[in-house]
Amino acid sequence: MKYTFKAKGHHNVTSKHKTTFEVTQEAEIRLAADCIVGVSSNVSLNDLPLKMREAIQDENTEIKVVLKTENAEDIITGYGHSTLTLDHPTDMVCRKSDYTCSRTLMIHADKAAVDLDSDLIDELASGKTLKVTIIV
Repeated sequence: MKYTFKAKGHHNVTSKHKTTFEVTQEAEIRLAADCIVGVSSNVSLNDLPLKMREAIQDENTEIKVVLKTENAEDIITGYGHSTLTLDHPTDMVCRKSDYTCSRTLMIHADKAAVDLDSDLIDELASGKTLKVTIIV
């Protein structure tokens, strides 16, 4: 299954967080929000199709998130879990750890914000459009 949506970069994208990255529906972020790579997302976790949500709520499900701008791309791989509620109204967080909460899309991710392609981050910091694809 594949689900694609759009978000935007923002001049405060620094991508320095060592354990997570996030896409949010919020339009503005502060410099301290060093995990956020996309703002003004047109979807939330609640918008994911039911079959995809059910698959993500299984710890055996491998999840790929593809982050793509005009000239750069990165792919992050992680896993689902039965305790993921997938019901946060604005935030979508991918975590290297096994911590779960309403904001969590996947755990045991192989990359966090700090690990993402530097060209991708440069484009996001200049406000480019971000295409996010979730593959389960």
